[in-house]
Amino acid sequence: MTTIPAEWADTEGPLGTFPASPSGARVGYARVSTKGQLLDRQIAALTAAGCVRVFSDKKSGKDAEREELRAALDYLRPGDTLVVPSLDRLGRSIQDLISIVGGLRQRDIGFQSLHEALDTTTPGGRLVFHVFAALAEFIRELIVQGTHEGLEAARARGERIGRPPAMTEEQIRHARALLVQPENTVTSIAKLLGVSRTTLYKYVPELRVGRDALVSGDRGPALPGPR
Repeated sequence: MTTIPAEWADTEGPLGTFPASPSGARVGYARVSTKGQLLDRQIAALTAAGCVRVFSDKKSGKDAEREELRAALDYLRPGDTLVVPSLDRLGRSIQDLISIVGGLRQRDIGFQSLHEALDTTTPGGRLVFHVFAALAEFIRELIVQGTHEGLEAARARGERIGRPPAMTEEQIRHARALLVQPENTVTSIAKLLGVSRTTLYKYVPELRVGRDALVSGDRGPALPGPR
């Protein structure tokens, strides 16, 4: 699920060239987090700012599917300007905000946030947005770099990287001990150990040969390593 349709995504990168100053309609978008909150103040501010139409959601910013935001983005045409009371009403994060505004830029649509006085239809506003985008990219690169360095350090210490195995060595030994007893079924043992039958067959591969292999001590092929 995405906040905006894929065809409106920013494909040129956040620092692409903004269009000339839009001269079309001003369209507002307001949002409150819960149904108990009122939209009146936001709508009044957007109307006073010259918005000819205001779309509004009553949903948390963490909710990726905001129907009225989609409707607002669909309503906008080249030359229009999307106006919001503040940046946190539009984006769930700085990356989300940059993606939405970048998508507007590619459609020749301006963006204005009243509280922050950010207006991409002006040179100063475009400069501020470029700074936001550059900062977000810098932070992203730092996170990626830190993650890679942390993984390399863990590997150097001999630590296992990735998901833990579905069954521990102790569980595998316990399963084998139970399986040699005819009264215990594969299903009951899997349930007791909190794993699926498929996992049990994966970590006790001699089961594929038959339960007699467990009694005879034939372990079959080697156990799969941790993945």
